[in-house]
Amino acid sequence: MKAIEIHSFGGPEVLQVEEVPIPDIRTDEVLVRVYATSVNPVDWKIREGHMGDRNLPFVPGWDLSGVVEETGIDVKDFKKGDEVYTRPDVKRDGTYAEYICVKASELARKPDSIDHVNAAAIPLAGLTAWQCLFTHGHLESGQKVLIHGASGGVGTFAVQFAKWKGAYVMATASEKNHAFLKELGADEVIDYHQPGYEDTISSVNLVIDTIGGETQQHSLRYIMPGGTLVTTLKPENHAVFEEKGIRLTGMMTTTDTDDLAAIAKLVDEGKVKPVIAAVLPLEEAEKAQRINEEGHVRGKIVLKVTPHH
Repeated sequence: MKAIEIHSFGGPEVLQVEEVPIPDIRTDEVLVRVYATSVNPVDWKIREGHMGDRNLPFVPGWDLSGVVEETGIDVKDFKKGDEVYTRPDVKRDGTYAEYICVKASELARKPDSIDHVNAAAIPLAGLTAWQCLFTHGHLESGQKVLIHGASGGVGTFAVQFAKWKGAYVMATASEKNHAFLKELGADEVIDYHQPGYEDTISSVNLVIDTIGGETQQHSLRYIMPGGTLVTTLKPENHAVFEEKGIRLTGMMTTTDTDDLAAIAKLVDEGKVKPVIAAVLPLEEAEKAQRINEEGHVRGKIVLKVTPHH
């Protein structure tokens, strides 16, 4: 099968198109034909060697939409031909390939109403947004939430999920993305380039931080006592948050098939949609990662693996 492999850590140029064997499945696994995958910051952080030791070579990519090709003898919930999507285990070879082995317990049914290209944009960013808001942030209807970096992969889902939940949704983004974020459901969009923008915000129950650093610290000014900041990066200066009665928590995304099923239901009901900046063929993974690494991508970049679907 065709796959993108990394034989040494480094820049985007280390992504090599290779012919490799189709992997063998274990009894509790499913072989999935990958129709599409998408690019996330974790892809290039691992490629650069920032995420601990890995055996080389390996295949990156941790978003998947595809079709079940074969099932292990212990697998009961899936059969050949089922359309599935997920974020596979990041410790194993990933989805920049025509086939992947996935534990059946990590798979969910793909949303029926969208194609594989759109479905592939959902799992990692969608799960991250969902778990930030609900698993860690305990967001309730009527609360006020502020989403930093709202035009990115995680942010575009977080805005839609929070709106669906009935929250008052505030978002930070550059001015060119304001109208777009209001279309997604943001009640208020703030230009983070404006000096002192933090002083225009008050009484926020929950902040979702995908940026870190100063953005995290400035959030202290407007989170209410009893409020929460959930960050996808490293939580810093816990003590300062504690003094103000604010809960600061980091999060690591987990592959929860109930969450994926809930997201698929919202997509099929027309309440949530993936936002795609570009679709490129698998062979252009290097270009896709370069674009992602530069930041400022609206939504997700998708890699189409299998043609005609």
